[in-house]
This record gives sequence, structure tokens and C-alpha cells, in this order.
Amino acid sequence: MATRPVMTMEGSARRRTFHPVVMVLVSALALVAQSYMGYKLPRLALIDLPLLTVVYFSIMLRSPLTGTLGGTALGLAQDALGGHLMGVNGMLKAMVGYAAASLGVRLDVENPMVRLLLAALFTLGNSVVGFVIVARLAGMEMQWMWLHETARVLANGALAAPYYWLLDKLRRRD
Repeated sequence: MATRPVMTMEGSARRRTFHPVVMVLVSALALVAQSYMGYKLPRLALIDLPLLTVVYFSIMLRSPLTGTLGGTALGLAQDALGGHLMGVNGMLKAMVGYAAASLGVRLDVENPMVRLLLAALFTLGNSVVGFVIVARLAGMEMQWMWLHETARVLANGALAAPYYWLLDKLRRRD
């Protein structure tokens, strides 16, 4: 079970947890929704629900190992379901999970504005590193599309606050 201590105003620590089944179900639903949006609603393909899910669980659990492993699993599943170059999303989401968990230790991740900015930042980082991997390392022809990536960052950042608010409702409090 994933836990993290939270200091209250009185100075006592309480634990917030996510049941492992909830984490798996949320991740699976994010993957299914992402696959559906990619095929049926191409305009919504800008939104990367698995990325937002990795960022949320990583910053809230504050465990780089959990963030890395969860990001790898979600990324590989996204590659398999989306028909992408196998392993690229696995690498990208693993890096995002590690970085988000590391930042989650240092930042007030309960603040919705911080969450929104982190989601936008990691969306941009995911795009940049993905471009480098696919275009430079895999040798595939790609062109950086500024307008598309700006819209992607804004869409994921805007969705992060309500999505994370919903995920907050699934936390167990001890």
C-alpha cells in the first residue's frame, strides 16, 4: 500500500494512502480513455491522461521508485495500445515519474496551482524528450510543431486541476 506522511496544523503526522486496486483501476481507465480518444476523438488526442496519472501518483506518493515503475508500466501499456514506437512512452513516463516524485518531496503538492504548473511542465518535458528520442535517436523524420505542443501543454495543464481534484477523492485518510 502506498503511503506518505502529511503534517497537520497541530504538528502531528497522519498518513494518506491509495489502495493498490484504486491505483490500478485509475491507471487502466486512463489508458482506455486515452486509446478511445486517439481513435474516436482525434481533437482530444492532445490530452495525455496516462501522463497526468503518472504525475499525480508520483507527486502524491513522493516515491521515485514507485513513480519510475508506475510510469514505465503505464508508458509501455500506452505504447502497446496506441501503436507507437514500442518503449518510447515507457522511457518517457519513467523519467516523468522519477522527476515528479523527486519534486513532490520538495514542493507543496496540495496546492492546485502547483499541480497545474507541474502538469504543464511535465507535459512540455515529455514532448521535448520524446522528440529527441524519436527524431534523433530512432532516426525518424519528425518536425517540431510549436502550435500543437503549446496547445498540448495548455490542454493538459487545464485538465490537471479537475482531474487531480477527482483523484483526491479516492485517497484514504487514516
